[in-house]
Amino acid sequence: MPRSIAHLPPQVQAPFDVFISGVPQKEGTDYVVEGRDLVFERELRKDKVSGWRWFLGAWGVGTYRQNDSVDIRYTLNGRPMVAEGLEIEPA
Repeated sequence: MPRSIAHLPPQVQAPFDVFISGVPQKEGTDYVVEGRDLVFERELRKDKVSGWRWFLGAWGVGTYRQNDSVDIRYTLNGRPMVAEGLEIEPA
């Protein structure tokens, strides 16, 4: 079964909330924390737009692929913060 990892930025400390493409995720069900990594028991992918796909998009031709975004909502020094678009890699 494919797994994916997202690394927590150094400033993020528990407690925090995890979202994939804006959808809240639940620790223990959707992901687990291993050290400074979030481990997901499914394949997550970030779409990389090539020059050719960008060119087609500029002419109104859509090409769609899986494009997951892992975002973290946390508090730093009493201020609410968001870390957006964490890097995703296969586990």
